[in-house]
Amino acid sequence: MEIPYVIEPRKDTGLNNSKIGIWLFLASEVMLFGGLFSGYIFLRIYADYPWPERTLPVLPGLVNTFILIGSSVTVVFAWVALKLRNWKKFQMYMSITLICAAIFMGLKAGEYKAKFSHQAIRFNDFTVIEGHAYPQVAKGDHDAHSDKDEHGESEDSHKKGPKKNFNVSATSVQIDVNRLDDKYYETMGPQYEKGSFTLANELVLSNGTTHAKGTAISKELLDAAEVDFLHAIAVNSELNIWANKQAWKDVKQALPGKPYYAAEVKSLLSEKVAFYKGEKKDDYLSATPLLTFEPAGGHADISVDPYWGRPSNAKKGAETSLKLKDQTVITGVSGDSSMILAVDGIDFRHTVMEAEKRNIDPVEAINKSWILKDKAIRSLWDKQAVIIEKLKEKLEEEDKGHEPTELDLYRLGWKQIAGIQDVDIAELKALDYDGIAALFKGDTDGFFGANHYSVHYPKVTVPRERVRFESLFTPRWNTYYATYFTITGLHGLHVIAGALVLGYYLFRGRKMYETKPEWLANRVEVGGLFWHFVDLVWIFLFPLLYLM
Repeated sequence: MEIPYVIEPRKDTGLNNSKIGIWLFLASEVMLFGGLFSGYIFLRIYADYPWPERTLPVLPGLVNTFILIGSSVTVVFAWVALKLRNWKKFQMYMSITLICAAIFMGLKAGEYKAKFSHQAIRFNDFTVIEGHAYPQVAKGDHDAHSDKDEHGESEDSHKKGPKKNFNVSATSVQIDVNRLDDKYYETMGPQYEKGSFTLANELVLSNGTTHAKGTAISKELLDAAEVDFLHAIAVNSELNIWANKQAWKDVKQALPGKPYYAAEVKSLLSEKVAFYKGEKKDDYLSATPLLTFEPAGGHADISVDPYWGRPSNAKKGAETSLKLKDQTVITGVSGDSSMILAVDGIDFRHTVMEAEKRNIDPVEAINKSWILKDKAIRSLWDKQAVIIEKLKEKLEEEDKGHEPTELDLYRLGWKQIAGIQDVDIAELKALDYDGIAALFKGDTDGFFGANHYSVHYPKVTVPRERVRFESLFTPRWNTYYATYFTITGLHGLHVIAGALVLGYYLFRGRKMYETKPEWLANRVEVGGLFWHFVDLVWIFLFPLLYLM
């Protein structure tokens, strides 16, 4: 049976089946992206922190805009070539469309990679610094290399040791065998074994197996303890169910007709349950979910991913306990968990917002910020004051009633830092604002943001106890990046899906072209409509995320 209106249009609508289907599908897509855009706008309007503005690199976004527009043109040319029965031109234009899709996704991947390597730290006073984190230097590596960089540290030493971890000199590790995450143990287990952690107390399993105090920690031991614990829970649960059933039978006989919520029913039930449990007390098994291990030397160095848990006290030398998400508790003394950051962004906007909530002078709040104790950062911020004065002078001369924005007043971006860090403050004072702004437009622009290969940004060592929150520029950092990755990621999936469909027509459509060329043309037209929608979504995305 042949399906009607696959090629020829319906007389009542003038559309074939495929075109009706794609318009219905695109209507649902409009609702999807419309909801996402609306959600983004409301999140921005009602944000309880300074919403990031113009933090995305404009150039790759702009290039991608023109790439998608160009691909929308070439997909139309490919469709026209099919209508004119010119297979070679169809191949050429469709190939260009797919190449444009690949370039778009390549640029997007580069942008994502830059975000996933960019570090942000929010201090306890809500000051935010941004940059690239150096890996922590492992113990014993400080003198391993003699070639020093301009900061006085070995370039190779930055590649040593775990990155940004919490370091603890552990005196004990308590593991909940019922919650232990294998992923965590793959990382933590070798550290426990290296520290020679052993059982702090004798462990007797229900099957009679005994693990003496001092037994070395191992995955096999933990698995055996988990199996025994679950078995004990199952047995004890069955005994409890039996005791409750027997108790209810006795209560119903002793107090017929009484509701279950009556006081005398509850009292007698409790008494009977205790009686029957007592009868079976020798059958109950001991359930031991928590195992404590201690290092053979009294303490051992443990390094923990900061996303897995947070110490109660991160100050170096302080007694602390660190609970992982799988309920493992590491107790000991905090080690040096400082973060070393090449700073390419300084933002006091959140500091000012919180100060205004508490009726504190913003300038006073900024000056009390811990980060300004660093000489290099203090120097940058003093230069920022000069820049603001020059900006105010320029705005007064233009006499348009404009004032510097909060972004101007309280944030230094990577272009400003790269441009002024090596300029003497006296030189800045001698320039007007346009002259200073010209410094920001040097050759330091990286395609995806700050270029840390050509510019050495000021390096700051941040004690962990000063850190309120830290993250890469991922959805974890704030709502802005959560929505950014959600919307652009979903759009990227649409680009991939559209490219796969169009690629199928290009690489597998020859047979259809030779037998039913009009059918192939209809399919390419439908694929082109979807591709235009993908382009249209990006045209809204680009100004919303990149320019505003």
